[in-house]
Amino acid sequence: MNYVQLYQAIQDYSENTEPLFVANIPRFVQEAEGRIYNSVQIPSLRKNVTGTLTAGNQYLSAPDDYLSTYSLAVIDSDSNYVFLLNKDVNFLREAYPTTVYSGGTNQGTPQGVPKYYALFGSQYSSSNELSFMMAPTPDDSYTAELHYFYYPVSIVQGVINTLGTPTGGSLYTNGNYQNVQLTGGNGTGAVATITVSGGIVTSVVLNNGGSFYVVGDVLSCDSADIGGTGSGFSITIVATDNPNGTSWLGDNYDPVLLYGAMREAILFMKGEQDMVSYYEKMYAEAIGQLKRLGDGLERNDAYRRGQTALPYNQL
Repeated sequence: MNYVQLYQAIQDYSENTEPLFVANIPRFVQEAEGRIYNSVQIPSLRKNVTGTLTAGNQYLSAPDDYLSTYSLAVIDSDSNYVFLLNKDVNFLREAYPTTVYSGGTNQGTPQGVPKYYALFGSQYSSSNELSFMMAPTPDDSYTAELHYFYYPVSIVQGVINTLGTPTGGSLYTNGNYQNVQLTGGNGTGAVATITVSGGIVTSVVLNNGGSFYVVGDVLSCDSADIGGTGSGFSITIVATDNPNGTSWLGDNYDPVLLYGAMREAILFMKGEQDMVSYYEKMYAEAIGQLKRLGDGLERNDAYRRGQTALPYNQL
C-alpha cells in the first residue's frame, strides 16, 4: 500500500471527505507511525553509522533519526571492535570521575579506550536530539560504529523538506506573520512563518510541510495573510521527503498502518466509543502480528531453532 492508496482508504473507511478531515490525514498517519515504531523493534529498520571520538571528549552526538541502540562499538588502531556495555550515567561518573586525586595530587581525568556508554541527554547544538557519554574518556581518536533502530521517513508523500530563496515581491506590510498558508503547487497543507522587512518578504520558515508537493512547485500566499498589501512574493520547493509515497510498513505490513491511522481518524471525528474500541482492537491485533514478525520471525531461523510446529489433533 502506498500513500495515495492509504489516503483514499482512510476517507473510504471513515466515509468522510470534509476538507478539515482530509487536511489532517497526514497527521493521522504520522501519529500511527510513531506508535508503531515505538511498539515494535523491527530488524529491517536498523542502520549503521560511524562517527569519530576525539581525545579528551567523552561525548558523541546521536543521529537525528535515532530511536534506540542495537549496539555501539569502538574500533581501535588495529581495527579491532570493542563493543561497549550500556550503563547509567551515574555509574560512569562514579567509576570514571572527571578528576582523580592520589596522595592529594590531581591526577586529571582517567583516559583510555572506552568500555561503557550511556544515553546522556540533549545535544548542545540541538535540544531535541540525544547524545552518548563514553567512559573512560577517549585517550586518542577512535572510530565509533553505532548500529541502531531508526525512525524511517514517513509514508506521507511529497512533504516539503527544503524551500529555495524567496522572491520578495514589493509593497508588503512589515511584520512577522505566523501560520501562513502557502498556496500553489501540486500539494496542500504547507504552513510557514513569513517575515516582511522593507516591504519585501525576507524569510520563510516552514512550520508544516504539507503533502503531495513536488520539487519545482512555486508557492506564494494570500497578501491578506501578511498585512493586506503587496504582491509578487513566491518561493520554489527545492526538496521533498518521500516523493514516491512508499515505506517499509506500506510494502510489508500495511494493516497496522491502516488501523493505526483509522484509530486516530475516529478520535479526530469524535466518533462513538464502540468505533474507537473497534479500531483499537483491530490495531492491537495487527501490532501483535507485526511483533510476531519483528520480535520473532526476523530474529530466528530454522537452522538454529528448527521449523515452527503447531500442535494438532490426530483423528
